[in-house]
Amino acid sequence: MFSLKEKVAIVTGASSGIGRAAARLFAEHGAAVVVGARRETELAALVREIRDDGGRAEFVAGDVCDEGFSEALVKKATDTYGRLDIGFNNAGILGNLGPAAEMSAADWRQTLDVNLTGAFLCAKHQLPVMEEAGAGSLLFTSSVAGHTVGLPGMAAYGAAKLGLLGLTRVLAAEYGPKGIRVNALIPGATDTEMAVQSTGGSAEVLDFVRGLHALKRSASPEEIANAALFLVSDSASFLTGGGYLTDGGISINRT
Repeated sequence: MFSLKEKVAIVTGASSGIGRAAARLFAEHGAAVVVGARRETELAALVREIRDDGGRAEFVAGDVCDEGFSEALVKKATDTYGRLDIGFNNAGILGNLGPAAEMSAADWRQTLDVNLTGAFLCAKHQLPVMEEAGAGSLLFTSSVAGHTVGLPGMAAYGAAKLGLLGLTRVLAAEYGPKGIRVNALIPGATDTEMAVQSTGGSAEVLDFVRGLHALKRSASPEEIANAALFLVSDSASFLTGGGYLTDGGISINRT
């Protein structure tokens, strides 16, 4: 078991999918969690579920593109629990999909702002608290899109998610001497609202995407959350600067 006892974690993109599953899992393993996303109703329901199960949780609703939201998450963690040990900066969007030549500059910027700049802003405000404590763990959610797989129509999404791997490596080198580890997940297809959106809700397309994986299926959010739990826990104490494939073999499959 990967214990997070006495740890305090921020999880963004927590209203659904991987973020929601991770917040519940972190709390089950002892962490106090501060969850963030745009949808307040869903966050409030998640916090109630965690508390009903005996866990500790708070929420802050907001947009990761707003730097004040990143500050508010850290303030909520430190004011309520007195510390911050983990930042799972998971919030993301697909953005408008389509051929690169038909993409507007506004759509490009929005996708990069949420997926890449939003993660940077969260890290920017989490790092000083961790640096003061002399320890901490940051985790980003990247994607096989733009890394090992080029998916048509996802120019902005792929660029942003690959950018997170560069950010991961730089922050790991910069803050490793201060006791802070920085890593990234690289998931394949996962059964989330975003996955359904990417296929237009087509069962045929979903089946095709699942077939691209060596395991011939997509992941559940809980499976990706399990990998996140390991990487933020002390069991991964010598792992930093890495992007870890949690992709069901889509990166190596040719059948």
